[in-house]
Amino acid sequence: MFKNFKKILTKNLWQVIKFEFIFKILTLLIFMPLFLNGFKFIMHLTGFSYLTFENAVSFITKPITLISLLILLLLIGFYTIFDIGTIIILFDASFQDKKISLKEAVSLSFKKSLKIFYPKNFGMLILVLFLIPFLNIGVGTGVITSIKIPEFIMDYINNNQLLSILFILVSIALLFLLLKWLYTLHYYFLEDKKFKNAHISSSKLSKKNHLKDLFKIFGVEVLLFVVYVLFIILGIITIALLNKLLKNIVIFNSILISIVVVFIFITLIIYMILGISIGYAIISTLFYKHKDENKEEIRHINFKKVDKMISKGKWQFIVIIFIFIAFISSVILIYGVEKGKYNLNIEYIKNMEITAHRGASSVYPENTLAAFIGAKELGADWIELDVQQTKDHKIIVMHDTNFRRTTGVNKNTWEATYDEIKEYDAGSWKDEKFKGEKIPLLEDVIKWAKDNNMKLNIELKPTGNETDFEKEVVEIIKDNDFASECVVTSQIYSVLENVKKVDKDIITVYVMSLAYGDLLQFKDADYFSIEASSISKKMVKELHENGKQIYGWTINTSEGINDMIKLNVDNIITDDITLGKRLVLESKSSNLVIEIVKGLERIFN
Repeated sequence: MFKNFKKILTKNLWQVIKFEFIFKILTLLIFMPLFLNGFKFIMHLTGFSYLTFENAVSFITKPITLISLLILLLLIGFYTIFDIGTIIILFDASFQDKKISLKEAVSLSFKKSLKIFYPKNFGMLILVLFLIPFLNIGVGTGVITSIKIPEFIMDYINNNQLLSILFILVSIALLFLLLKWLYTLHYYFLEDKKFKNAHISSSKLSKKNHLKDLFKIFGVEVLLFVVYVLFIILGIITIALLNKLLKNIVIFNSILISIVVVFIFITLIIYMILGISIGYAIISTLFYKHKDENKEEIRHINFKKVDKMISKGKWQFIVIIFIFIAFISSVILIYGVEKGKYNLNIEYIKNMEITAHRGASSVYPENTLAAFIGAKELGADWIELDVQQTKDHKIIVMHDTNFRRTTGVNKNTWEATYDEIKEYDAGSWKDEKFKGEKIPLLEDVIKWAKDNNMKLNIELKPTGNETDFEKEVVEIIKDNDFASECVVTSQIYSVLENVKKVDKDIITVYVMSLAYGDLLQFKDADYFSIEASSISKKMVKELHENGKQIYGWTINTSEGINDMIKLNVDNIITDDITLGKRLVLESKSSNLVIEIVKGLERIFN
């Protein structure tokens, strides 16, 4: 098997690398912007200038939206299948021990990929747009690698045992389906089978080999990653040794870090290109191996016949189309810069702050004074809390509309008076040591915050059963002279409009699970609190340039927090205060590359 794998990978490897390099550059500079602008165009057609969870259902259910999104998905599907297909074709030539030109592979892949638009091949979209990116087995390509499940959804699933089990079962089922369909694209490109016949053939071919194939694919990917990490380490060691030898040369010292960064960047590009190449090389090897084991005829592409199929005129037409698209994209970009649509100024630098989500809720019972005191001790800059109105119009600190989860009392917030609520035990559900912890009033929390110099992010959670809810909250804030030390937030924009009607000077923040389009039209939102997966560099830049702050929520992993730091958000809302503070501090006080070099220097001294 290794012999075939080596031949498949190496025979046309240079053509694969050339193709993937060009394809990734085109993705970054042309096609990713085109696909994003295509989505914006759909919004324009339907009269939507922004998207949030409040209007998402209305947007999706419009017939023109459904049709347009289907067309966009087909284009992305074509683009992705074209990428994978070109590699499969090049590897098939390698298995035949033939060297072919990139022109041949690209032309043939383009022609075969066009068949994705046949209704009978629509099922291929499930494979390339959902299964591969969801399972992330290392063979995703192009646009689809950016698909992620939002972190707040994963947090919700992880915090619910039943949902966690269901998510694991669904993941296993999807993995099994992907392994059954693993060779579908090979049958599609090499034997011209439609989707139904291709995935049936793939299921038969992979029968009884699912786990073996999975371990081999993951094994190769893990090995590649280990080699990549070792190469990075060896490269940095080499640079550290050079730094030691040439440390007296000022000019070398001044460019050392740039050398490290460029080295890591180039190595990452090589790793990304080799990742998909090696991934599909092992899949192609397994495809031919199973065909041989099952005594199934191995049908190859007849490249002599292909030569006759490819006319010089067709190839020139494709090249002209690509050049035209690149030219139009460049004109649009230059025009945008000229008109101020794309601002190239460097953004201002601002201190990044950490907000404790419902207090120190990972350790203490959420939305209680114990959690707020714990958040202060852990060094949080802000505390996020939720408020609702009781039957007797008191404003309490509570997230759920029902008390059952945190107190065991099956009653809704608007059905109970505060005299009843203050008797509830809001701590035992977290741990017996918190038994007797109470649901506090907003007024009591504000008084504590004033005494402890703590700022509050007060999120209003209306249930539809309130009376003058926004007015009551604003009056409590003003009566305690706390307006300058808090922000008032909500996931419902009309709530912010009502707050501004009561007092236009209160700082309001629009909390958005989904954010896309023109956010600046929300005039009654001073700032924005956006779920992490919806935040982009362009969004942060645009909001900052218009004097708006942006908060990212709810981020509990090192990767997620570091992403927010790189994007330069103003505030990170998290359950893990210690992790957030540490990563923000590290980003301010040191550079990871510098620390690696210094550490290695100490080893060699």
